[in-house]
Amino acid sequence: MSRYLVDKFLYTVDRDPELVERYRCDPVGTVEWWERNQANLLLRCHAGESSTWLSFEEEERAALRAHDYPKLYELGAHPFLTLTLFIAMFERDHPEPLGFQREYASRLSPWLGRPQPDITT
Repeated sequence: MSRYLVDKFLYTVDRDPELVERYRCDPVGTVEWWERNQANLLLRCHAGESSTWLSFEEEERAALRAHDYPKLYELGAHPFLTLTLFIAMFERDHPEPLGFQREYASRLSPWLGRPQPDITT
């Protein structure tokens, strides 16, 4: 897994309210757009430069497209990055206090007591 690239996606989307809404409403299109237009900006210094190295693996792409944060966690995405982005996207769907945070914890509960994924980048 290219944890750096997945974490960079989560981080950059979370920092832009318009991208948060875009990702919430059109995850497939947002992931495709970001991978095509933003991933290579991470290393690009000059116009016209790009790299084929910076692309998601299919399993990562599928998890991002499906908003599958338990799978992203399993793949090694940083849990704080997934939590903050998905709170921004789905907290409104859980009107009770800490509703989404409890949903997040519940969906990640199978990891309790198990070896945790490596989240180093």
